[in-house]
Amino acid sequence: MSVDVSAPTAASKEHRTLHSTTIEAPADVVYDIIADVSRWPQFFAPNVHVEQLEGDAQRERIHIWATANGEVKHWISRRELDRANLSVTFRQEVSQPPVASMGGKWVITPISPATSLLELYHDFRAVDGSADGEQWIRAALDRNSAAELDGIKRIAELADRLDELMFTFDDTVHVDADGKDVFDFLDRADLWPERLPHVARLDLTEKTPGLQVMAMDTRTADGSVHTTESVRVVFGENRIVYKQTTVPALMTAHTGRWTIVPADGGGVDVTSRHTVIIKASAVEQVLGEGRTVADARAYIHRALSTNSTNTLKHARAYAESRRG
Repeated sequence: MSVDVSAPTAASKEHRTLHSTTIEAPADVVYDIIADVSRWPQFFAPNVHVEQLEGDAQRERIHIWATANGEVKHWISRRELDRANLSVTFRQEVSQPPVASMGGKWVITPISPATSLLELYHDFRAVDGSADGEQWIRAALDRNSAAELDGIKRIAELADRLDELMFTFDDTVHVDADGKDVFDFLDRADLWPERLPHVARLDLTEKTPGLQVMAMDTRTADGSVHTTESVRVVFGENRIVYKQTTVPALMTAHTGRWTIVPADGGGVDVTSRHTVIIKASAVEQVLGEGRTVADARAYIHRALSTNSTNTLKHARAYAESRRG
């Protein structure tokens, strides 16, 4: 539910909104989801990546990358976490246009031991008080707040199955070469159709350096082709993180990262990490009658590991061929 709670005076440039939902889960479960930003990219559809810059159990400073009205934005926020009162307040340090300032508060109210009301408040100002800016912000808040509330509701109500549905795994390859050459291979994903046999098509745009949006057709071991869309954030020359914004039918979320670390004795170790949440309702539809979540885990692990390991091996061949 979305409610406009702006002050009624037409001269006011500050606007307020309220979005809410009822969740069939205990209030402390809901609070824990909101408090742990490390898992937001898996839980919240708009969130691409979140990094905690500093903080403890009461206060933190975080950097957020997220989609808004089809664009990728990023900002730094400060948060105050209040477990006793089941609330989290937040305020953007520096906002991106058309947002001049934004803050708000998550509030969880127990309705019963097993049911909670979750409310998400925002206050904001548009750059120069622009009406177009206000409309853009409201549309983004309505879309993203609904997606975040839906994500929290879905995860909280699946809390007892989350360990079964969510899993992470790594693939690592040692490369006897300069890490910069490995990075070049991974960073230049626009060249993957020429460099990787399992990539049939890849369209990449990078309007802001280090922020890549891409659509890719990937061939799996069984010959089928999957289309995915991703946002990638590039950090220096040793780490690339990404989130698939369009995922295959078996998943509700897929995030990953590439890391390049100097190895003892020379060269680098290159690791591909995947984190996936399985869509339980799609398992039999995709894999066949009688198939289980365990079957889906094995299938997804095998498919993703095969492709990422092939990418790592080709990156190794590319980098090692450039030695000297």
